[in-house]
Amino acid sequence: MKNSQVAITVKNMSKDFIICGDKANTLKEKIIRFGNNNKEVRHILKNINLEIKKGETVALIGVNGSGKSTLLKLLTKIIYPTSGSVKVNGKLVSLLELGAGFHPDFSGRENIYFNASIFGLTKSEIDQRLNDIINFSELQDFIDTPVRTYSSGMYMRLAFSVAINVDADIILIDEILAVGDQKFQEKCMNKMLELKKSGKTMVFVSHSKAAVEFLCDRAVWLNDGKIQKDGPTKKVMEEYIKVCG
Repeated sequence: MKNSQVAITVKNMSKDFIICGDKANTLKEKIIRFGNNNKEVRHILKNINLEIKKGETVALIGVNGSGKSTLLKLLTKIIYPTSGSVKVNGKLVSLLELGAGFHPDFSGRENIYFNASIFGLTKSEIDQRLNDIINFSELQDFIDTPVRTYSSGMYMRLAFSVAINVDADIILIDEILAVGDQKFQEKCMNKMLELKKSGKTMVFVSHSKAAVEFLCDRAVWLNDGKIQKDGPTKKVMEEYIKVCG
């Protein structure tokens, strides 16, 4: 496949984390532990190979601890692989943690400018999109109050509203749409469907079978840090549910 048709390429990629045990605080503990290696290596992702075409909407599924969120963080370059490579072709925006990039003492309006500038928009570009962001978030009555006063649902509204208005080629979303009321969740899903139809590439982590089947044509099932199955959403979900319930 030509590189121009590929949005994301992951080749032979593994990610390890080193977990350090409790520090020895007393002389006795230091003597007892002398010579012992107090570190544990955890292999979170193991030799992952994945290619996502431009315009695809792909779900990452798997039980907690299977490596889904770690893979998203690697794609957005919050962290880097222990081995192998991750290549992204296009402007990328990620919604991985509620309020990431928000300053708690800034108002919602100030955080729109702050957050959108991190995603690469100029002030004039943000000015042009400001009303669309505020209107989609439905936070008109709170937009000039500090975000530290916001509920988790309000955080999600603002973060999602900024992300969908920065005109990115690739959108990464991690389970945050589970936060907030049902009506706004449905509004977000419909907006994501609209973005999908416009040709955006999306990678979506969710435990919701309904959301995955509504939005995604393809699912990648991660199990114990490896790709267990990669294929059409319905088929992969059926196998996943048989094994994991």
